[in-house]
Amino acid sequence: MAPPNIGDFLREQRRTAQLSLRQLADLTGVSNPYLSQIERGLRKPSAEVLQQIAKALRISSEALYVRAGLLDEPGHDRSVEAAILADPAISQAQKRAMLEVYMSFRSANGAGGDAGSEPDGSAPEEDDDHER
Repeated sequence: MAPPNIGDFLREQRRTAQLSLRQLADLTGVSNPYLSQIERGLRKPSAEVLQQIAKALRISSEALYVRAGLLDEPGHDRSVEAAILADPAISQAQKRAMLEVYMSFRSANGAGGDAGSEPDGSAPEEDDDHER
């Protein structure tokens, strides 16, 4: 059986928390119609919106990121994601932004291609302009 999509999962979590859409909207600062569209699968929420929803529902934002496809399932190589999430020197908003950019690059390169190679499989060229 396939896992529920992000909208179904959010609806289930909201109902478990005994919250109406309107109440969740008030807690998150996200509009009621937008939350409804997410739950019905018409919109894909950003990492920032997922973070707000996770906080309001008191669930792991990482779990929502995985459900939404922004992070790989636990057990996959997540060293970059884990490093970003664990860094105490950057804010939550900066972490979300970095994860969104990183995941968009991965997606553009074939979602999970070897980070140390070019799209054609060759090794990246060394940049002599950068000091080591």
